[in-house]
Amino acid sequence: MNRVFYTVLVAQFLSALADNALLFAAIGLLMFYGMPDWHHPLLQSVFVVAYIVLAPFVGPFADALPKGRVLFIGNAIKFLGSATMLMGLPPLAAYSIVGIGAATYSPAKYGILTEILPPEKLVAANGWMEGTTVAAIVLGAIIGGVLINPDIATAGIANFRMQDDIAPPMFAIGVITVLYLLAAIVNLFIPRLPIDHRLASKKPGYVLHDFWHSFVLLWKDPLGQVSLAVTTLFWGVGATLRLMIIAWAALNLTFELDKATQLTGLVALGIAIGSALAGWLVPLKKSVRVLPAGIALGFLPIVLTGVTDFWAAAILLTLLGVLSGFFVVPLNALLQHRGHLLMGAGHSIAQQNFNENISILLLTGAYALMIKGDWHIHTIMIVFGVFISGIMAMIWKRHHNDVVH
Repeated sequence: MNRVFYTVLVAQFLSALADNALLFAAIGLLMFYGMPDWHHPLLQSVFVVAYIVLAPFVGPFADALPKGRVLFIGNAIKFLGSATMLMGLPPLAAYSIVGIGAATYSPAKYGILTEILPPEKLVAANGWMEGTTVAAIVLGAIIGGVLINPDIATAGIANFRMQDDIAPPMFAIGVITVLYLLAAIVNLFIPRLPIDHRLASKKPGYVLHDFWHSFVLLWKDPLGQVSLAVTTLFWGVGATLRLMIIAWAALNLTFELDKATQLTGLVALGIAIGSALAGWLVPLKKSVRVLPAGIALGFLPIVLTGVTDFWAAAILLTLLGVLSGFFVVPLNALLQHRGHLLMGAGHSIAQQNFNENISILLLTGAYALMIKGDWHIHTIMIVFGVFISGIMAMIWKRHHNDVVH
């Protein structure tokens, strides 16, 4: 690995740390204002709308500029969204601005790897990237949970001489806004790289046609299809499970929000372990063989419904993360590899974001409707567990003989 890679890694850590802490701070703000519980998954929904709407444009944008500058722009928009939440913009509206920054940032975040590293290092680089991101998720959950604790938030507000009548979660949002600023500054140290796969035309009609062409190309490619299908399912389910864990912990373990957020950190820790194992054990050419780990993953939410002991829950949540990291990292690397060969890194990552975030929007929307319909959290977890294992089994049956070239 080279210096540019580690610079990207540091910027990604700071940005992901802020992203994950902000989600819990925003949930804390909704709870402080007494908003209904089904508003919580809507935070995820408004966040991913930008990924879907902007998907045809952020890929070409990432490929048309040096990717370090694209990363800076993405973090600057995130900073703006967090700052507007701090200034009083409703959480759902402000979080949607952060989503615009994240949608801009993501194609360059992974696309830059194919420009600074050879193909044989992509799985290991993804392991590092996922491991660092997961470390940020762990710390983000912990930091977010600590900062929204009323006692700590009140002390912080007093120490920084903020207004006495300010909502306690605002202290956490202030700290998170600074993290986005630091991430943007680190992005400035990424050197300018040669521009790859620049679009022949910037006209909207051409851009949309090019996006559709890339969409069809990736889904028709057998290896692109399996990697895109699995990562699409993974991120939709993962975003929903993160919210489910908070509701499950409140019922089964009687945890408040600040403690429940830390349980999501255990899943993230498991993902870091699974990502490291995948980077060590799974070469790119054998990436399809990890699919059975995804089938096993679906059984864990079902088992969790009967768990009321913290240590048993901690082991199961960590194992859930290990299985997740082990199967998604090789397939993420495969998707980058195929996308880079077929259409350019930025284009392929934009396609990945488009599909993944439709999945997040649909599954978090389904979860919100279930909560609004007074479904029991155990019933919801069983439905999602069966859904995960069933879809992964279908993908395994269709693609287990595919060979990576």
